[in-house]
Amino acid sequence: MTPLNPILPIPQPLPQLRMRGVCKAFGATRALNGVCLDVGAGEVHALIGENGAGKSTLMKVLSGAHTPDSGSIELEGQPFAPRNPLHARECGIAMIYQELTLAPHLTVEANIVLGKEPRRFGWLNPRKTRELARAALSELHHESIRPDVAVGALTIAEQQIVEIARALVGSPKILIMDEPTSSLSQVDAENLFAVIARLSQRRVSVVYISHFLEECQRVCQRYTVLRDGETVGTGDLKTVALTEIIQRMVGREVKDIYPRSKRRLGTTVLKLTNIRGLRKPKDVSLALREGEILGIAGLIGTGRTEMLRAVFGLDLLKAGDVVLWSKECSHATPSRRLRQGVGLLSENRKEEGLLLNRSLADNLTLTHFAPVSRWGLVNANRQREQARAWISKLEIKAQSPDQPVGQLSGGNQQKVAIARLLHHEARILLFDEPTRGIDVKSKAQIYKLMFELAAQGRAVVFVSSYLPELLGVCDTLGVMCRGVLSSVKPASEWTEHSIIAAAIGHTDTA
Repeated sequence: MTPLNPILPIPQPLPQLRMRGVCKAFGATRALNGVCLDVGAGEVHALIGENGAGKSTLMKVLSGAHTPDSGSIELEGQPFAPRNPLHARECGIAMIYQELTLAPHLTVEANIVLGKEPRRFGWLNPRKTRELARAALSELHHESIRPDVAVGALTIAEQQIVEIARALVGSPKILIMDEPTSSLSQVDAENLFAVIARLSQRRVSVVYISHFLEECQRVCQRYTVLRDGETVGTGDLKTVALTEIIQRMVGREVKDIYPRSKRRLGTTVLKLTNIRGLRKPKDVSLALREGEILGIAGLIGTGRTEMLRAVFGLDLLKAGDVVLWSKECSHATPSRRLRQGVGLLSENRKEEGLLLNRSLADNLTLTHFAPVSRWGLVNANRQREQARAWISKLEIKAQSPDQPVGQLSGGNQQKVAIARLLHHEARILLFDEPTRGIDVKSKAQIYKLMFELAAQGRAVVFVSSYLPELLGVCDTLGVMCRGVLSSVKPASEWTEHSIIAAAIGHTDTA
């Protein structure tokens, strides 16, 4: 009798990337503690976790920026130990960092090909350089960005596009995206998602780091969750609930990310009538009331940031009227606006909102020393007391008021920037992308703080590119299109579809 052939298991293909037991410490701080990660060829894999969970450190190990203390990495089944970022890039690892790594004095095309400059007979090839730059920008549907302009002249959002375009040059095997849509509008994010789908079809693996979990669920096939430098979960994104992922991220359940508070809207505190800047905005009219959170949506470059800067006095107003508490005061400096009770939270907190090498105490009080000084001299003890009060109130994770702000996570840095405005007793708060690049838990805390501020009668103008938070947080909402603000309507009358339609200039926004 012929014996039956044994049923052998079907061999599974080796992952494109395999990381096992990766550890990395910085002094006494253990950033990674035995992390494991598998990514298949052509897979879009979400790497999820709070700020400080170890995501960026793990990717810096993979991209050659950090050397692991222990553990192993395999690329296409072969041992891989990148000597430096250039070596990793030559081996097919491309990384888009959360904090932009562009050379602002160089042109767009020079930044896009940096490290992979095309040459002919040993000389740089300008024609090929421009072709590569235009092709990368075209793939992202941003042909309007001129290759010959200096990167420093672009907006933050446009610089993010250039950063992504640079990563596409050279046909990477593994593309690491660290918060790639944090500065992008919904339409630009859609273009990026289409690029990711095309890369996946070409068997390029993508490690996708984002705090927008709905985005991860839409773009990615599988996920890995890190918490405190350890792997705490992995699986199929299509079969897991977002609440379960959040619970693994923070170690407990986050019940309500948009905890609305009941409040009544009061009298008008800020009224803009047909204001126009030197280039943008072109025409903005709105009325902001006590206790109101008024959202502003729109595409990149439509003038949302310029509108806030013009109202705050950072940019010149060319026409129109600004009325504060029934008093016309169209033209003012930032210092005057602060005295009038208006505070601006910049979208670029690291360069415009904080002094990273100074302490929390200095950053929290630097625009309003009166409560912590006497006879013109700052009382250090009183300054620390004030700082401790704000650290406690806003749940800022810091060692002490003397700790440099640059050592904090992104979410805690943002809380420091907000606390400074509250210390200055601002009654009108202009928030430009306040949740950009921060984790779910910190976002929920900032939403809760915004609701509390509104309940106290403060008024908030909230600019964001993330439509779910605008619809979840705001009382009223307007959309910027080509420098013009639409009519402001209750948020309940908008949908994501109607916001996008208004943003791209469709007349039917109902």
